[in-house]
Amino acid sequence: QVQLVESGGGLVQPGGSLRLSCAASGSISRIDVMGWYRQAPGKQRELAATITSAGYTNYADSVKGRFTISRDNAKNTLYLQMSSLKAEDTAVYYCNWRRPGTVQNTWGQGTQVTVSS
Repeated sequence: QVQLVESGGGLVQPGGSLRLSCAASGSISRIDVMGWYRQAPGKQRELAATITSAGYTNYADSVKGRFTISRDNAKNTLYLQMSSLKAEDTAVYYCNWRRPGTVQNTWGQGTQVTVSS
């Protein structure tokens, strides 16, 4: 079973930057999709960004131009570089792995990001 472990969350001031990391336990298939989702208190979990093993990316409108998703396939690690952070970015951020066309889907434990002065 694939396991994901996030790190890098914390407290940052508005306008600041933070980089999240997600370490995967095993190799990722060429068709697999990984992504970052976030969930604020009282709100549903929402997509922030996704990336395929080939490097194709997709971003939510709310983070486009501020967040950058990337991956290091050799290290089985996913990253989310967050810049120009806003208070509304405050949420628990979850790493996700899924294999299209199958029921295989797993989540990390989440890492808290708090944007506040």
